[in-house]
Amino acid sequence: MTKVNGNSNGNGISASTDLLDTPSAYTQKSNKTHTSIDLRSDTVTVPSVEMRRAMAEAIVGDDVYGEDTTTNRLEQRCAELFGKEAGLFVTSGTMGNLLAIMAHCQRGEEIIVGRYNHIHRWEQGNYAQFAGISATTLEVKPDGTMDLNDIEQAIRVKGGYVQIKDESCDDLEVTSIPDCHMPASKLICIENTHNYTGGKALPIEWMRSVKQLAERRDLKVHMDGARIYNAAVASNCSVSKIASFADTVQMCFSKGLGAPVGSIVVGPKDFIDRARHSRKALGGGWRQSGILAAAAHIALDHADATIRADHERAKTLARMINDATPEEFRTKVFAAEKDITNMVLVHCQNGVTVQQLTDFFQKHDILAMTFDARRIRMVLNWNVSDENLETIVEVYKKFLKQL
Repeated sequence: MTKVNGNSNGNGISASTDLLDTPSAYTQKSNKTHTSIDLRSDTVTVPSVEMRRAMAEAIVGDDVYGEDTTTNRLEQRCAELFGKEAGLFVTSGTMGNLLAIMAHCQRGEEIIVGRYNHIHRWEQGNYAQFAGISATTLEVKPDGTMDLNDIEQAIRVKGGYVQIKDESCDDLEVTSIPDCHMPASKLICIENTHNYTGGKALPIEWMRSVKQLAERRDLKVHMDGARIYNAAVASNCSVSKIASFADTVQMCFSKGLGAPVGSIVVGPKDFIDRARHSRKALGGGWRQSGILAAAAHIALDHADATIRADHERAKTLARMINDATPEEFRTKVFAAEKDITNMVLVHCQNGVTVQQLTDFFQKHDILAMTFDARRIRMVLNWNVSDENLETIVEVYKKFLKQL
């Protein structure tokens, strides 16, 4: 049954603006060609010549035995870069986040996470599906933060205290136990930059407050830092400073940094040991992983320049779109320009639908993502040039003329 609210799409069927009627852009195939301008994600890039050469020449070994020197160097390099004790190279950000949750929590325990955070919204509820861990989900503000009072209120109450005798001496240690009606809260999950809010970098002071709250309430903080380099550039600080506000961090090499595959998880050594153990159970044990780690090394070498170029092009594209929009259309189509990193969100409303614009773009060999019922996401990446921006805006002007 097709709903018919919204505006006509020209085929006699109304184009719905209902979120439930909006097809998932994450699973839709496109008619991509070698000439396409692909703005669906920063994951669509292909390895550079330098990366391919490094991959071909990488010194490799069996990583399950800990013998791949290129991977070992990458894990150590990232641990030092993020200011943590150890690192673990994994296949994806989704796996990295799941492993982090599993290493922090036991079955039956609980995380606190934003309802629009990637961990909850786009990772298939894997923490429940595979690890038996529940979640309290909170509202996410337009800047990607959660209300501090909401976080504190979401922490489960204690059920009481027990005394445990220290076998090495006569001391008694007092420890809390969870209420028997509730799961125990163990972990606060934050996301930086925040994808659903348009790649917003979380405010430094908010992250500091979350970490202080977690320490006061004996919880840990995990940061889904898939795009942490974007956050660092936007916040004008180092990635180690951003990472300092979390006990553990996951970062993707295959997003803004442009590597073909892989993510890193960093944290305390005992945490990484637990994550490595669970990685094998999930089928994530690498063999000659240095082939992919070599590309990640090259991505890190150029990370700052790559990210800064994407940010500048994103700001330019948003400004060009708004400048090209006639006054009579500015309440119907506009690009958000505030706090842009590498994403441009184009809002469609008041008679213009996201499907109309994405379909028109695709007919002109430009690929963008239907983000939700009212927003289109365009993610700048290193395969998009300054000349491409001109092409995008010219096609956008044609779209407005035919409305």
